Order: sequence, then structure tokens, then C-alpha cells
Amino acid sequence: MPRKILLARLSLLLLLVLACLAAFVPLHHPEAAPNTFQPADLAWMLTASGLVLFMTPGLAFFYGGMVSRGNVISTMLQSFIALGIISVLWYVVGFSLAFGDDIGGVIGDPRTFFMFNNVGTAPHPRLGPTMPLVLFAAFQLKFAIITPALISGGFAERIRFWGYLIFICLFSLLIYCPLAHWAWHPDGFLAQWGVLDFAGGTVVHISAGFAALAGAMAIGRRRVHLDGHAHVPVNVPFVILGTGLLWFGWFGFNAGSAFGANTTAVQAFFNTHLASAAAMLTWMLLESARGERPTAMGAAIGAVVGLVAITPAAGLVAYGPALAIGILASGVSFAAVSVKNRTTLDDTLDVFPCHGVGGIVGMLATALFAQKGGLFTGGGPHLLLMHLLTLLLVGAFTFGGSWLLYQVTNLIVPIRVNAENEAHGLDTSQHGETILVV
Repeated sequence: MPRKILLARLSLLLLLVLACLAAFVPLHHPEAAPNTFQPADLAWMLTASGLVLFMTPGLAFFYGGMVSRGNVISTMLQSFIALGIISVLWYVVGFSLAFGDDIGGVIGDPRTFFMFNNVGTAPHPRLGPTMPLVLFAAFQLKFAIITPALISGGFAERIRFWGYLIFICLFSLLIYCPLAHWAWHPDGFLAQWGVLDFAGGTVVHISAGFAALAGAMAIGRRRVHLDGHAHVPVNVPFVILGTGLLWFGWFGFNAGSAFGANTTAVQAFFNTHLASAAAMLTWMLLESARGERPTAMGAAIGAVVGLVAITPAAGLVAYGPALAIGILASGVSFAAVSVKNRTTLDDTLDVFPCHGVGGIVGMLATALFAQKGGLFTGGGPHLLLMHLLTLLLVGAFTFGGSWLLYQVTNLIVPIRVNAENEAHGLDTSQHGETILVV
């Protein structure tokens, strides 16, 4: 029996078992007392959760427009499928691993919220006192969804679909959930160190960047890259559309991380927009200063880099530093892309130079400009030292862990398509579908 058929049947059996458990095992969902919450907080957090979910289809268009003809559907699906598979994992055990009762500051107890037991409309006094725990879990789920989707750009155009599904399951449970616990659970060791990550610069973007870097190296270069062919995006309007959807959804990503309709959300909202606008302009000016024509691709990439970089700082810095962070991150990522293009690294959609490096710039800039504890705001060097140490730990854990997970995945199912399927494109070889007009 072909391996992919066996995997499909085993996966279907697991889903059927899960359906029976969910339907018939008694679970406790505590209900909130009347008038427990401020209606404005609930309305904003529901809206923010929807906005963050909206980012994943936006990423699908952003990445889908960047790849070559024959790989549009497969690339977009690699983002879109995360909405399904990560949601189920989060319900079963992911939320517990990330936010369950602390075990040594490293991981949550998988029994705490297994299959959303003890998750209901009642608030949790430490995780989200201003909202139902189920709403907090739903909001955090959207971050867990987009992180593995971001990674897919590093190995676009050459990974088997089943290999991708296995990898993102392993990554979500073994890398993303521990990182979320370290940084965002009150007892996580990074939170105890005082490390600041307002909305996911470390947990989402740096982790995705290093995982994509490991993937590009572990899976190897595309044949067209080995032959020295220039990469030509198939549909720049898709990229622009995806950027707009990402920019719009990012207001929920960052302002929603204030966990209520409050002044911190307002500050994060404006900082998010300002940093992205500045980064977009900077990227285009850098293209022009180098004697090139300003491109729509450059504008889109610059905008996203600004969004990435402001994420860890959005609700923690003033407006001026937010503008500076966007400009600085755009310049550093622009240089990183230029350096990468002179190497043999085949990070197809520049995930590490943009998301990884942009996240690093934002993380370190948070330690410099944070209104409370920043080096340039009278806080001394302690926070910067903690962020530098965190960068080393997270980078090593994410890169090394992801490298190992790629090898494990390859033992279960060959992770890379063969030369013939790669030449024909993944749309037909993996999904039997084509797009006639792009």
C-alpha cells in the first residue's frame, strides 16, 4: 500500500476516534457569572481574533504570488491548510502545552486543558482575566496557525504535501507550544526573566525565520536554483493583495495583544501602522538609491518587514521609536536579502532575511526603546542583555529542533518531491490541480 494512502487512512481513523471522544467524554466548561466582562473588551477581542485569522489567507496570497508558475495552488494551500490542522491540534493538546499548568517554566501540563476541558466562558485569573478563557484560547490559536504557515516560504516549490503536514504538526507541538509557554505563560522562564514580546516577535517571527532557514538547508536547493535561473514571481498583484490583507489583519495581531479595548491597544494599533508605512518607503528608496527602479514587490516586502519588526514592541514603545524601528528593520532586512542572494542558500521567499531578521531587529529594539526598562529610556542594560541571551537560546532551539524534525519527517515520508514532480510543479504533482490564468 502506498505510504500516503496509509497515512491518510491512519489520520482519518484518528479523526474518527477524536470525534467519538469529543462527543461522548464528559468535559467541564466553566461558565462566567452575568456581567463579568466589559462588553467593549469582548467585542474587541472577538474582532481581533477574526483579524488575526484573516492574516493566514492573506499570507497565502502573499506567498502564492511570489512563487513560479505551477506552484501557486500548492503554496497557497500550505498556508490555508494550517487553519484546519493546527486548530484541531490546539483543541486537543496544543493549548495545554502552551498555557497549561507550568512544568518547570518550560512547558504546560498537557492534562490541564486537554480537549478544552476546563475551558469555558469563565475567565482565567492569570491568563486572561478580562475575557472568557475560551476567547483567550481562540485568540492565541490564530498565532499558532500562522507561525508554521510562515515557515513554508523557506522551502516553497519542493516539499511533499504529506511531509509538510507531518512537519507542521511536530513543529507546533514540540517547538511553537514550548516557546509560547516560555514567553507568554506567567510562569514561563522567559517571562520570569522579564523578556518582552508584546505580540510574537520571538514566539512567531524569529522562530519561523530560523525554522525556515533550517528547512532551506535540510531539504536542499531547487533544481532551478542550482542551475542559476533567476526567480520570477508569477503574480505581483497577488503579492500586493496579500500584503493588504496582512496589514489589515495585523491590527488584530498587535492591538489585540493588549487583551482589551484600552489605551495600550490604541498605542499598538498606531505603532503598527506607522512602522509598516516607514518600512515600505525605506525599502523602495533603497531600491532607487541602488540605481534600480522602485518595485511593487519591494514595497510589499518592506511593509511586511515593518509589521514583523514592530510586533514585539507594538504596545511598549512610543510613536517615534516605532517609526525608527520600521526604518531600521527595513534597511537591515534589505541588506540581509542582498547578502543571501550572493550565497547558495535557497530560502525561496526570503523568510529568514525578512521574518527572522526583522523579528530580531524588533526584539532587540524593544529592549532599547521600551518605555519601561529600555536602555534608551533610563532602564539600564539589563533588559538588552536578557533579550540577547533569549535570542541565542531561541535561535539555537528553533534551528536545531527544526533541523531534527525535518530529519524525523523524512523518515516517515520522503520530505522532498522527486526531480520530475519538481519540474512539473507541485500544483499538479501534489494536488492534481492547475491554475489557467494567473
